[in-house]
Amino acid sequence: MTARTLFLLPGDGIGPEAMNEVRKIISYMNEDLGSGFVLDEGLVGGSAYDAHGVAISEEDMAKALAADAVLFGAVGGPKWDDVPYEVRPEAGLLRLRKDLELFANLRPAICYPALASASSLKPELVEGLDILIVRELTGGVYFGEPKTITDLGNGQKRAIDTQVYDTYEIERISSVAFELARTRKNAVCSMEKRNVMKSGVLWNQVVTETHKAKYADVALSHMLADAGGMQLVRAPKQFDVIVTDNLFGDMLSDVAAMLTGSLGMLPSASLGAPDAKTGKRKALYEPVHGSAPDIAGKGLANPIAMIASFAMCLRYSFGEVAQADALEKAIATVLDKGIRTGDIMGEGCRQVGTVEMGDAILAEFKALLQ
Repeated sequence: MTARTLFLLPGDGIGPEAMNEVRKIISYMNEDLGSGFVLDEGLVGGSAYDAHGVAISEEDMAKALAADAVLFGAVGGPKWDDVPYEVRPEAGLLRLRKDLELFANLRPAICYPALASASSLKPELVEGLDILIVRELTGGVYFGEPKTITDLGNGQKRAIDTQVYDTYEIERISSVAFELARTRKNAVCSMEKRNVMKSGVLWNQVVTETHKAKYADVALSHMLADAGGMQLVRAPKQFDVIVTDNLFGDMLSDVAAMLTGSLGMLPSASLGAPDAKTGKRKALYEPVHGSAPDIAGKGLANPIAMIASFAMCLRYSFGEVAQADALEKAIATVLDKGIRTGDIMGEGCRQVGTVEMGDAILAEFKALLQ
């Protein structure tokens, strides 16, 4: 089998611990299934700053660009609160997204039946929840210029962040959402703030036109982003695929994450455009949770989001749908057996640490593939 390159960037906090559990799964797949994954590893975030004075080195950036897929852990922590803004840990992730042109961020929010009681909402509202937020990732207010803080004198300053979207950016992200909806329940809800933002007006127009031209078979609805946040906590199962911009996608996906009971449960994929010749996409896969420095190094972290991110990698970067399905089923089976890390612990369950949770998932994965 042709070698398939994976570049690992564990990062800071609990990132390395969670990544270790994915390493075990990859080792099994290489040794027993002949999967042919070739691993390399680099530094990102605070660990890269400590070693190189930047959030990601040029050498590691080149490796990320050359890899078939990047697996990313987490960045940041109090240790680096006072480093210069341009080299803060998060700048490493932003550069990866920008340089790899990862414009489409896919954030599923799935509530496993065994965890319905762990959500802050009533179990009947979230049991069986399966929604997908498609977030535009390389445009909008996070990247728009000008982005400045100006001293006005007399103790006053003015901060400016600029929300910018071009037609093509909205067309391509909405196309991803419509195509994914066709593989699910065939419904897309587009969220913006057209009532107060010109970018929202354009977003609404372009999504509507793209739908009419290419995806009329998909059900399309529109909702103001603030109303969307309210509806996510009121009746989340009304949604299938949500498509939205960078800022609102950041917030709405975190709201959706908590519907499932824990940020430790949610994976994500960030995809680029297909290569014109090979059809392959640049891709980065990462858990939604942060670096959780308060529990880093204690063996308490929930590795499920990191493992589920690798399942997305198998599905979207390597076309290994059966293996992705098996890994996701392994996660569900372990939860059904009442095995829990502390963040999702429930009455009558058995609490385990990071390594034991990873081992349990690997054992179920092996059983499904034998």
